[in-house]
Amino acid sequence: MPAKSKKSNVSKFPLRLMPSVRQDAENFSEKEGVSLNQFINVAVAEKLAHLQHEEWIARRQKVTPERIAQAMKILNRQTGIEPAAEDRLPPGYAPLPR
Repeated sequence: MPAKSKKSNVSKFPLRLMPSVRQDAENFSEKEGVSLNQFINVAVAEKLAHLQHEEWIARRQKVTPERIAQAMKILNRQTGIEPAAEDRLPPGYAPLPR
């Protein structure tokens, strides 16, 4: 039995833009060297990524002094492995007080 090819399902719908918005979008799509359709697709994808990130930020665990202390304990633990030369702190380095 031959393998079925996966065909993306692209929906079509009319999009009404204010004339000034459409003109700006057309101008920028030309500058970017892409079609207006591609430009709008990327713009919507970027907006969705931003909104999804905001939702993730709202759902993640809140920063507390206890969580900061736990993270610092992990970051400051001794590994017994010497850092590579390019990772060593320069002579005279002093960390900022916390």
